[in-house]
Amino acid sequence: MVDILPDYPPMFWVAAVLAVLFLGIAKAGFGGGAGTIGTPLLALTIPVGDAVALLLPLLMLCDLFSVWHYRSTFHRRSVALLLPGAALGIAAGTVFFDYFLGNGQILRTGVGVLALVFVGFHILRSLAGKTLEARHPGAVEGVLMGILSGFTSTLAHAGGAPVAVYVLPQRLPRRLFVGTTVIVFAAVNWMKMPPYIWLDLYHVGNLATVVVLAPLTFVGVRLGIWLNRHFTDLWFSRVVYGILLVTGLKLLFG
Repeated sequence: MVDILPDYPPMFWVAAVLAVLFLGIAKAGFGGGAGTIGTPLLALTIPVGDAVALLLPLLMLCDLFSVWHYRSTFHRRSVALLLPGAALGIAAGTVFFDYFLGNGQILRTGVGVLALVFVGFHILRSLAGKTLEARHPGAVEGVLMGILSGFTSTLAHAGGAPVAVYVLPQRLPRRLFVGTTVIVFAAVNWMKMPPYIWLDLYHVGNLATVVVLAPLTFVGVRLGIWLNRHFTDLWFSRVVYGILLVTGLKLLFG
């Protein structure tokens, strides 16, 4: 196994362990979109194409654990409206990715921008969360947010903000909100795999790396479920978005 692993820099393994643990914790405990931290962290040490390819199978493993846990706890109408749009967004994201795959700097900059956008969205959501009135967004808004989510998820596994824009105003109970995001992102991740294969993002080396990191997905998911029961979102969000802010700035400005 060691012989076929790529010659990654030492910092890659530090970033990879942190990224996979955060992905599992976020997906199972605090809504899958918080896993946005994974791609920017890895993109500090390896090309963006390699980073997203490496993370997708690990995300899908997290999905197996977390979907089982939330299999009967999700908002069916939201899932039904978001997924068709997500499929369209994935198609658009695949075309974009294919066009810029040879330009690592553009993709790196794009991931950095997305990271900072997510930090800004989190701050605005925190400021406005208590003043927004509960409402039920319509079908068109659901499809549009699905398209945005599918597009950004294809580029950087960063589809959380559009889904949150659609789901949060409904003021769902915390567990129902987390279950809904888990189901949506599980479906989105499975839909992304054929385009990633078509983009030729996989090789023996990164698949071997997935095998090495795979056990951490279970650890992260179990931690996420436990933390969800015992802690509020606030401390976790501060850690995640603090790291995301620093990482986004590093990707943009070196």
